[in-house]
Amino acid sequence: MEVEEQSLEQFKAQTRLPKFAVPKRYDLTLTPDLSACTFSGTVLIDLAIVQPTKFLVLNALALAITQVSFTDFHDRKYVPSDVVMDGDDEILILVFDEALSVGDGVLGISFSGVLNEHMRGFYKSFDSTYMDGGVKKNMAVTQFEAVDARMCFPCWDEPALKATFKITVDVPSELTALSNMPVVHEKLNGHQKTVYFEESPIMSTYLVALVIGLFDHIKDLTADGIKVRVYCPVGKSDKGKFALNVAVKALDLFKKYFSMPYALPKLDMVAVPDFSDAAMENYGLITYREAELLIPFKLTGSG
Repeated sequence: MEVEEQSLEQFKAQTRLPKFAVPKRYDLTLTPDLSACTFSGTVLIDLAIVQPTKFLVLNALALAITQVSFTDFHDRKYVPSDVVMDGDDEILILVFDEALSVGDGVLGISFSGVLNEHMRGFYKSFDSTYMDGGVKKNMAVTQFEAVDARMCFPCWDEPALKATFKITVDVPSELTALSNMPVVHEKLNGHQKTVYFEESPIMSTYLVALVIGLFDHIKDLTADGIKVRVYCPVGKSDKGKFALNVAVKALDLFKKYFSMPYALPKLDMVAVPDFSDAAMENYGLITYREAELLIPFKLTGSG
């Protein structure tokens, strides 16, 4: 199949990404530095090339791209001759001298970024209740809806382009790392630890979530054994009891009402001090503005 005539300019000022490559799976590793408010990462994206192309176009914003390669199903490696970040269109254009053939392959990208203060993408939440040795510490939070996953990692950041996600993070050993799926393994390495999460079901990029910080938590189980947990700033776990009770009952009620079980093995709810919305329905990890999740016992009617 011949390659259609393509040029760099044709991909700019477009409302949608071109359709000659489709993501199927992301293997994402992130290493945040909460003191420096930066992060670095790598992503391996399983792609289906559905049309021969000398270009790959995906979303990226406010990221520094340090290394890129594509390996096709014959194990041939292609390195782009040009890597173009277009901040206005929020796209990353990879230019190859040789056309990529139709078939499956893996796109590997190394990148870095800043934990911003704008409550979008991958950002720092300055939690005044998180103290370590008298020093205020940051927590790292994601907020990707509607199109801000691209501020955390290069991706096909359109809701229809669903994929599975396997997420790994390197964090200080005293902190808790949460994502959409349960932790399957933690590996200690001095003052750091690597946290490996179970691979997710197919979902949109805007539902991917990650929260890193120091928390207290409380937990309960649904009638089906689904683990439900509320994570909150240290010393505030009592204020999460009402939300935990309601969540467990709601999952049981919705299963009966819709004749469909909850699809994930856990549901975490996290109170975030600095959050742009009331809450965000990330799959398996719902983030809330702290005041919307944590309710003093005397106001719940339980007393």
